[in-house]
Amino acid sequence: MLALLGLASTVARRQIGLVHLAGAGLLEGLLVVQAVVAGVAMAGGDTPTDTPTFLGYLVGALLIPVAGVLWARTERTRWAGTVLAVAAAAIGVMIWRLLQIWEATGA
Repeated sequence: MLALLGLASTVARRQIGLVHLAGAGLLEGLLVVQAVVAGVAMAGGDTPTDTPTFLGYLVGALLIPVAGVLWARTERTRWAGTVLAVAAAAIGVMIWRLLQIWEATGA
């Protein structure tokens, strides 16, 4: 959703607004919930074989929306929407990779 919103604002040649920031905040909140659920599962004994890679992706996924918002806020042109769109797309790829790592080990 955030990726489409960012691309729409770029195509419309508009700067990002409160809706973009709210979308990024919602995405970050969902990622925090995912990290807590993964942490609880790992504390319960379900750990992936490649735990360092999994944790790296998990922490990286938490940092990307924050970095995207900070970069987009400093970019005062219409390209700020593209920055948020790329950040959101990167999160999609990282979540897909996290799922692959988790399922590959049978955790």
